[in-house]
Amino acid sequence: MFSSTQKLLAEFLGTFWLVLGGCGSAVLAAAFPDLGIGFVGVSLAFGLTVLTMAYTVGHISGGHFNPAVSVGLWVGGRFKSAELPGYIISQVVGAVAAAGVLYLIASGKDGFSTEGGFASNGYGEHSPGGYSLMAALITEVVLTFSFLIIILGSTSAKAPAGFAPIAIGLGLTLIHLVSIPVTNTSVNPARSTGQAIFAGSWAIDQLWLFWVAPIIGAILAGVVHKILSAEKA
Repeated sequence: MFSSTQKLLAEFLGTFWLVLGGCGSAVLAAAFPDLGIGFVGVSLAFGLTVLTMAYTVGHISGGHFNPAVSVGLWVGGRFKSAELPGYIISQVVGAVAAAGVLYLIASGKDGFSTEGGFASNGYGEHSPGGYSLMAALITEVVLTFSFLIIILGSTSAKAPAGFAPIAIGLGLTLIHLVSIPVTNTSVNPARSTGQAIFAGSWAIDQLWLFWVAPIIGAILAGVVHKILSAEKA
């Protein structure tokens, strides 16, 4: 058994790595002169952060790294309500710390500015593709729902053992491939919060959506998973 402190530290580290690796790829490498990694590279970066940390610390904390994941697991009956606040706080602190490190790195280049969004999530004029609030809301709810269904299913006791991090990492990669043009992809309130704090202005104003929509999607997934996994007497 691991202590609460160990679990919270694992969630901090996992979320830190997710934001530093995923958002770092977007800020530093996505449009690098002549040889940027583009949307596909950023999508892979997010997937790889989850895959690597799920194998690294997942056995300690469960490898949530995302408040929506913690909520979805709680609704699905797979996580204790008493642990939920601590997990969410650790995840948000980890995301903010990673965004701070990324800011220090990115600001070391002449001409750096957060006016480009600093990998923040947005809708309307701040959507990479100019998608509306409604489009962003639907995207974040549906894709977070899908993400949680993958997580709940692949970590089930009846699923093949040892492969969950692969399914989850590839699932997050696919989610980014679909939704970067719409919202810059959140499905993770902590990830959105860390970047918004440093981007400021509009990113803070629009942050509410990237808490509300992923949480709604996660709750729906928890309910649906319970229905799917219920066995007949």
